[in-house]
Amino acid sequence: MLLEEQRYIHEDLERLEQGIADRMGDEPKQIRDRLNRDHEVSQLLDQIQKQSAVLLSLYEDKASERSKEILDISSGDPFREFNNQYNKIKEHHGNYPSEQAENSEQWYKPRKGPDQPYIVESMFSGEEAYGRFFDLHTCHEAYLNLPNAKRLAYLQYLEVFDDFQPGKGGIKRADKLRDDYFRYLGDLASYLESFMRRTRPLENLDKVYEGWEKEFETAWEKDDVPGWQKEASAAKKNATSRNLSTAEAVWCEACEKEFKNENVYKGHLNGRKHIKAAEILAKWEETAAVGDSHAPVALAHRLRERAVAEREFRIRKLTSSMSTEKDDTRVNVERRQGMTERERAQELENFYNMSSTPQNQAPEEEDDDDDDDKIYNPLKLPLAWDGKPIPFWLYRLHGLGQEFPCEICGNFVYRGRRAFDKHFNETNHITNLKRLGITNTYLFRDITSIAEAMRLWEKIQREEKRHHVDDGSVVQMEDAEGNVMPEKVYLDLQKQGLL
Repeated sequence: MLLEEQRYIHEDLERLEQGIADRMGDEPKQIRDRLNRDHEVSQLLDQIQKQSAVLLSLYEDKASERSKEILDISSGDPFREFNNQYNKIKEHHGNYPSEQAENSEQWYKPRKGPDQPYIVESMFSGEEAYGRFFDLHTCHEAYLNLPNAKRLAYLQYLEVFDDFQPGKGGIKRADKLRDDYFRYLGDLASYLESFMRRTRPLENLDKVYEGWEKEFETAWEKDDVPGWQKEASAAKKNATSRNLSTAEAVWCEACEKEFKNENVYKGHLNGRKHIKAAEILAKWEETAAVGDSHAPVALAHRLRERAVAEREFRIRKLTSSMSTEKDDTRVNVERRQGMTERERAQELENFYNMSSTPQNQAPEEEDDDDDDDKIYNPLKLPLAWDGKPIPFWLYRLHGLGQEFPCEICGNFVYRGRRAFDKHFNETNHITNLKRLGITNTYLFRDITSIAEAMRLWEKIQREEKRHHVDDGSVVQMEDAEGNVMPEKVYLDLQKQGLL
């Protein structure tokens, strides 16, 4: 029956491919439907890999059973083999008389209907909103419980959780070798990896992670991992290439902290924290200077640093690859902090109502719902991400009732001062200025009229010509008769042979 099994697997592979094609033919509008489709396609691809592995083993035929079966069919009595297989099938149905026959054509087709559950329903929390935002509250609490960690609010933590420099919310290098900090990095990295796998089920993330590991290995061998250089070289680099906020600022290597001026730094040198940190730094320098005499201890210390640096490197890479989600999370948290409790409850209720809607509703049903649930918007307020008007206080706060037309951008009207100021740095406005022949666009901020922009540009051109100095008129030359003239006139007369 090996030939029949091979035929069945080939048929099943074709059904799997058709199921994937049916799903990829439709492009869902909502992020929940798109994620659900991608996860279904990912499951079908895994099934294709499993079936292909079984089929490959059958074709290899290491036990020569397939060759024997082909030989029996070709050389023996075909009716005898047919009767044997028929008797086996009859015996199977005799043992299981109530077994129902399944329609294999319906196995992998997209199922539509109100009773079909979503795969992604249990994958994301309410804060994550089906992969749109991060949910780092647990990691934030773990960070606050670390020793010597800055007491950052959740919004501040979202900005610096992937920046491990001591001056930007990070922890000192000595405190990073603790077990609780290592566990914190592990939890943060595992969450980001899980979030990336849940939101990108069709990408080959294992290959991406392997590339990051090779990149870290290369950087570690070159001693080029930020914040984890060897002690002697790190001290030299920090002393020369430290980016300070002002010219008068002073950096303390022992405490890894910046001070505003020299006087504050000198007063800090007598503190207990600085003395303790200086002693630890001196011990590290002695360990690095001794070198081979304490090689096992130094090697174990370096391996521990390597494990911590690897997790920090992976967190940076994960966050950089999901920079859009990070920025959206920060904006969403800031937006929710400006909402009242009633508005938050209403938003949560709308989210749960969207989650409970049937999957893949028919177009007629959607049209009926649109007719029944018309949005009441007499003030014509802008719509939020959920398709409903924003609150009126938010409309007044951002000044969206004010209109700012821009003739340079084709008489486009911007609503609100914020959008109007932002558009001067956008590509559309800058490109239109360059089409008018204006190259220095920085000086034309808050100018929206074409005539006014051209007058200003002509004035700038006149000023540049007025202050432009001709080198030929500055240098003076004297002929044999003592006549003084500009260098340009002198050279012209000399070429003409008049001197």
